Amino acid sequence: MTKTILITGSTDGIGLLTAQTLAAEGHTILLHGRNPAKLEAAAKSVGGTTEQYIADLSKMAEVYALATAIQEKHSQIDVVINNAGILKAPSTVTEDGYDIRFMVNTFAPYALTVALLPIIAKDGRVVNLSSAAQAPVNLDALRGRKKLDDMGAYAQSKLAITIWSREMAKELPDGPVIVAVNPASLLASKMVKEGFGIAGNDLSIGANILREAALGASFADASGKYFDNDSGQFAQPHAAALDAAHSAEVMQGIKDVLAPPR
Repeated sequence: MTKTILITGSTDGIGLLTAQTLAAEGHTILLHGRNPAKLEAAAKSVGGTTEQYIADLSKMAEVYALATAIQEKHSQIDVVINNAGILKAPSTVTEDGYDIRFMVNTFAPYALTVALLPIIAKDGRVVNLSSAAQAPVNLDALRGRKKLDDMGAYAQSKLAITIWSREMAKELPDGPVIVAVNPASLLASKMVKEGFGIAGNDLSIGANILREAALGASFADASGKYFDNDSGQFAQPHAAALDAAHSAEVMQGIKDVLAPPR
């Protein structure tokens, strides 16, 4: 049975390869990117049945506009793969004063998922891209009051998405499945090349586990879990994600940042 699958950041890297893999199986792929030319090129390389959605995930207004655009065309989607992520950027502070890593890697996928929940199938899945790089979240940095270096911001943003995956799963016992996945360390993505100056490992390692997380039987009852593809199994995330007080503070920080201005 074919599914309708949204993949953010699907114009290159793991997102593009995952889109190609799933489109080849006959699924309808909602491609997302922020560059119209790259999005058009991605659609051609993916083939099959695709739709194109443009949004800059560092701008919350565009995140909500993306959700609205999808809801205008679809009464149901089956899978959301929150793949878009950022490590380095020419400017690391957004227009609203937040670290771009928290905005793109944590806040945007949370806001997008919450906005789309009314049309995500109860037996569907939300697959969130985590990382082996996880670090306790500095609440001041989360709220845009403290600057971090690139790796610090990235690792904290990835712990934060892992935390909200676990917490949202608790709030939705009837589904959809919400999982956080480390697709494998140092894959041959643009981010790895820019961040670490190395070619990286075969991207299909990451695409294959994202395909399994999206549709495979092994993830059917995995809501709230963290899958570490470096070890090839479900595992415990960083201990800070298991700390109830820290998780509650992070969740409150996310909700405060995303709260509409009064």
